[in-house]
Amino acid sequence: MEGFKFSIPVHIRWQDLDPLGHVNNAVFVTYFEMARGAYIGEVCPNWDWKQHIFLIASVQVDFKKELMLTHVVPKVHVCTSQIGNKSFGLEYAITTEKDGEETLHATGSTAQVMFDPVNRKTIPMADWIREALTEYDGPFGG
Repeated sequence: MEGFKFSIPVHIRWQDLDPLGHVNNAVFVTYFEMARGAYIGEVCPNWDWKQHIFLIASVQVDFKKELMLTHVVPKVHVCTSQIGNKSFGLEYAITTEKDGEETLHATGSTAQVMFDPVNRKTIPMADWIREALTEYDGPFGG
């Protein structure tokens, strides 16, 4: 997918399906979560999940086409879309491929806000995190 350097395969589980036989809408957010963790590990290899905490401030999903158990292993693509003082935005796309043709099943975004769990407040993003995200996916528009 154009604009996305990072992706991971996601294996559809039986429990992900609804009575219609396609992946339940709520599960797409779980797929984003799995991809987000892998993305952060790739982009920021020194990330310590006990020290560098962020909260998800918002989640948005646009469903494009149903995703079925019979689809070949879907991929979740992730990229950083913006960086603020205390937050950063990620964009997602879920795709499958068959016979060389890619199908887009959903797009989405999340806003992550850096958080100090001891003082229970938002905090500015560390420079090294900002630099790693920018180096991997930047530069970003204002």
